[in-house]
Amino acid sequence: MLDSAIQLKALPPLSLYIHFPWCERKCPYCDFNSHQVKDGGFDEKRYIQALIADLQTELPNIWGRRVHTIFIGGGTPSLLSPAGLDELLSHVRALIPLEPHAEITLEANPGSVEAAKFREFAQLGVNRVSLGIQSFNDRHLKSLGRIHNASEAQAAIEIAQDHFASVNLDVMYALPEQTADEAKADLLRALSFQTKHLSLYHLTMEPNTYFASHPPPLPNEDESDVMFEFALSTLQERGYQRYEVSAYCQDDQVCRHNLNYWEFGDYIGIGAGAHGKISMPNRITRQIRERHPETYMDKIFKENSACLENRSIEIDDLAFEFMLNGLR
Repeated sequence: MLDSAIQLKALPPLSLYIHFPWCERKCPYCDFNSHQVKDGGFDEKRYIQALIADLQTELPNIWGRRVHTIFIGGGTPSLLSPAGLDELLSHVRALIPLEPHAEITLEANPGSVEAAKFREFAQLGVNRVSLGIQSFNDRHLKSLGRIHNASEAQAAIEIAQDHFASVNLDVMYALPEQTADEAKADLLRALSFQTKHLSLYHLTMEPNTYFASHPPPLPNEDESDVMFEFALSTLQERGYQRYEVSAYCQDDQVCRHNLNYWEFGDYIGIGAGAHGKISMPNRITRQIRERHPETYMDKIFKENSACLENRSIEIDDLAFEFMLNGLR
């Protein structure tokens, strides 16, 4: 029987998640907190100032603890300028101690403009990049609303491999009107670059997306099963370990940040719509930030907090939450 109060003998590893909410175009399948950049662009300086202020509000909850991973997700964080990313990471390093050799991941769009920034991002300390490739078939990329083509995807991968210690490729299957042979070709093309990490996702129709209200013609369940079974057997043959539902790696090059989530570690979540989980000796709290970027920034500067929710995990729910993470 569980005690009536949480008593932690040791605190779990601590990560930092930073959400960048803008993208050049909202993909029709995407249900993440992302907002299409308008004609006037986005206020990078104000948003970075809000992120720094947001992080400062969390400092009393994490005194004395080191951060061992940082993940900058989105949206399309590679839209950040190198100067903007430099300002952000400089303040992060000044506010919280990082573990030596901390993993710092940036999600990136394979478009040529973002790829040209990779050298500068690496110089700023980013050592892992996650590329949203999705497909190497221009027809399928167009149906997914992606702004890059297959040639730009290849160029981005090659540039990333020149500058980052670790490169992940996101690849999707069961795409609109995709055949098993086309899915096979996408996977083999991705593997030809010999990156140590691959994320493989089945396209799903998520609520409140364009595809949910305008469903495209998709492979049936049997066809998508064939695609997955080929991928699974091929990845195993190539020495990739499946360590999470959609994540595969060689040579134990896991994404340490995501692994921390799945092992019920702690993570500060800053930015529009970010989620966080922080443990203290006698309680565990979960937080959710305001989703809309403008509302998020206004609340940070006017109220010194953009939390929509800040709740303690009840002792009776702790085992259930831990189990859910373990099932991933």
